[in-house]
Amino acid sequence: MQIVRTVSFPDQELLADLSPLPPQLEGVVWDMRSAPASGSLDDVEAVILPYLNAGEVLPELAEVPRLKFVQSQSTGFDGIREAAGPAAGVANASGVHEAATAELAVGLVLAKLRGIDDAVRAQQERIWRPSRRSSLADRRVLLIGVGGIGTEIARRLEPFEVELTRVGSAPRKDGVGTVHGIAELPSLAPHHDVVITVTPLNDATRHLIDATILAALPDGALVVNVGRGPVVDTDALTAEVLSGRLHCALDVVDPEPLPGDHPLWGAPNALITPHVGGNASAFEPRIRRLLSSQLAALAEGRTPANLVQQGPF
Repeated sequence: MQIVRTVSFPDQELLADLSPLPPQLEGVVWDMRSAPASGSLDDVEAVILPYLNAGEVLPELAEVPRLKFVQSQSTGFDGIREAAGPAAGVANASGVHEAATAELAVGLVLAKLRGIDDAVRAQQERIWRPSRRSSLADRRVLLIGVGGIGTEIARRLEPFEVELTRVGSAPRKDGVGTVHGIAELPSLAPHHDVVITVTPLNDATRHLIDATILAALPDGALVVNVGRGPVVDTDALTAEVLSGRLHCALDVVDPEPLPGDHPLWGAPNALITPHVGGNASAFEPRIRRLLSSQLAALAEGRTPANLVQQGPF
């Protein structure tokens, strides 16, 4: 049975890239900030969210009276299910961002441990300043998040000869080995040099890395966040970084972006990238493949992939 007939696209370019659409589908352009370029929201049954700043326009989903399906272009889906309502299916972009985000996570760890950020600052001053830095080899790495991106980070860490501990929502065994639960973080933190967080944001993970966990980390430990900013308590992390005790490398922050006068901007122990984990050359071909497959499923009445809320499917 056909579920969806009309799909909105956040911009004309994406609609053109995915055209021709399956013959059963009609596409309209709706940036979720103004009225659709053609047609009416009364006809729209599926919405593809914009890739950037989607959270700002989620309330507009309430203006779609026949909404049956929402497709995110990001792996995270915080706030989307609530905005779509329980009657609509919601899918994320799992599989699209894993490789690029894992690359950045490892890159941030290497850059901070090996002092590449300090070397860039020294280069601007034309200063030759050699020093002995920590290697990634032999570091004890605590990886919080064992989903698609976490799995890819773990794979990329294998050649670096690290001692890896994985943490998920609950303790278990999988095909790789032991996954510790988040309740074990206070006892695990003192024994790790690097913490990488890539967990989704929900009630259980908001401020998961708080003042208590940060205080338990050994002196000189590095905190890396490529997941969601609010998973780390920014105030608590800032205090530790400004004291010089901890280092951080952040692709996501809370709030995002940080205010211009926030002290982390100028902290020598901090490395900040502007939420570019998945925003790499791998994104476009992979999101197009996913969206093409999702559109075909909608047109043929099949269940789309990556559902994080079932809706009518």
